[in-house]
Amino acid sequence: MNLRRRKRPTAEVHSSAMNDIMFFLMLFFLIASTVTNPNVIKLLLPRSDSGQSVSKKTVTVTVTKDLEYFLDKQQIQLEELQPRLGGLQQQVQELTIVLHVDRTVAIQDVVQVMDIANKLGIKLVLATENK
Repeated sequence: MNLRRRKRPTAEVHSSAMNDIMFFLMLFFLIASTVTNPNVIKLLLPRSDSGQSVSKKTVTVTVTKDLEYFLDKQQIQLEELQPRLGGLQQQVQELTIVLHVDRTVAIQDVVQVMDIANKLGIKLVLATENK
């Protein structure tokens, strides 16, 4: 009788190559997810021969820390802002104001420009800086 134990072969799974593949897949999906924009909806719009283009224009209003007002890089007084914007609104159907304000300007001075845009019915966007 043979009482010695036989050496049995052991089975091993080498998973180091699988770790590399999983890392590259994870890296690919992370990069791909930052490139895609989920908020975009692609549409095929209908065509028309008699369609009219709506003229859209943006106007930049800048308020400096010294309370100097600029309309498209041209310095104006606050009292001149409403008539000038009204004239531009008559020329263009859809007007948007991009408001650039120095961060040290008091909020009341910003609200004055916002009130002018609200009285004229013009859309206003407050420009900010990325962090």
